Amino acid sequence: MQWTESIRIALQSLWANKLRTVLTLLGMVIGVASVITVITLVNGANYYVATKISGHGADVITVSKIPSVVFDVETYRKANRRKDLTFDQFTELTDRCRSCELTGASLGTSGRVVHGTHASTTTVINGWTPSMQPMTALVLIAGRELSEQDEKSGAHVAVAGYDVVDHLLGGGDPIGKEIRVDGDVYTVIGEGQRQGTMLGQSQDDYVDIPLTTYMHSHGLHSSLNYSIKAGKGPASMEQVSDEVRAILRGLRRDKPGTDDDFEIASNNSLVDIWKSLTASFSMVLVGVASISLVIGGVVIMNIMLVSVTERTREIGIRKALGARRADLLLQFLVESAAMAALGGIFGVTGGAAVSFLISAAVGWPAQISLWSVLAGLLVATSVGIFFGVYPASKAARLDPIVALRSEL
Repeated sequence: MQWTESIRIALQSLWANKLRTVLTLLGMVIGVASVITVITLVNGANYYVATKISGHGADVITVSKIPSVVFDVETYRKANRRKDLTFDQFTELTDRCRSCELTGASLGTSGRVVHGTHASTTTVINGWTPSMQPMTALVLIAGRELSEQDEKSGAHVAVAGYDVVDHLLGGGDPIGKEIRVDGDVYTVIGEGQRQGTMLGQSQDDYVDIPLTTYMHSHGLHSSLNYSIKAGKGPASMEQVSDEVRAILRGLRRDKPGTDDDFEIASNNSLVDIWKSLTASFSMVLVGVASISLVIGGVVIMNIMLVSVTERTREIGIRKALGARRADLLLQFLVESAAMAALGGIFGVTGGAAVSFLISAAVGWPAQISLWSVLAGLLVATSVGIFFGVYPASKAARLDPIVALRSEL
């Protein structure tokens, strides 16, 4: 029997029992769709972290009092007991670090921003040095950046995000307009490019002001965060980290042999931590979703056994006319594989559709990988072949005389 004939007979058999075929495919469709959805959303999350959450280049390291990622309460408590990173230490670090191309410091909180009769109480207020802008994803579409003069004089100027401009200032040109940030008046000197939302959280509801102005208006009750750009690109990251560590340990009087009382991390390391977390998360979800594939395979095997029973006379006639065991084995294997592959195709389509619906609803990016599509189809077809072996071998072993006699 030719492959083309086997496929034609298999498709005819599936079409002849449309309702049974649809019900049989449900488990396979759900399993493949679940796997594709998980992988697509996880890929999108990793992409978002790598491009937006990190915000910095690959050659930027951060120094903080508390680790960016904390896995247990005790680690957080221990880190919270450390001394704060101060502005004086930042100034000393800037003056003494020879391999640092740029150094920046920042603080942040949520506060109230008012313009006229419009107000927002959840706007992120960032206090940072002008050197932070080149190390972040901030792109201005109007006005200018914060300057060294603004920093030195403690000027009440601000760069506003798209939401502040659109919702509070009424759109249009925001440059020169005044806003109140936690009660103090600031003049808008720049507007940031729109970044969109993430998990329903706007990335454009912010106001950036000089760090010295922030410390004067909000007080210095929190530890600063430092950002350092390496002077020779990613290749010098280790050298920069070692120099920054040595300088800060001296400034903070850490005793020899003791652990650092601060955290140094690169953006790549943070992205790697995120990817390891999402990998573990996705593996669990994929494992749970794979149960549907097993269930779908068992259903296919049961349906194929029913099909063998229903077509006993057909099998007997074909054997009596000279069909070999291999021909019957091939026919039923192709039929079960075709059924599973069809389920895989619908599953991939459904999974992609669900992923983009979730992405549109919550602002979570979705990225479909070609390997995940091919893997879904391959796994679905393999499951169909695996669970179709027993029914196919049962059909191939039927004695033609017994098969014909059983129908009399």
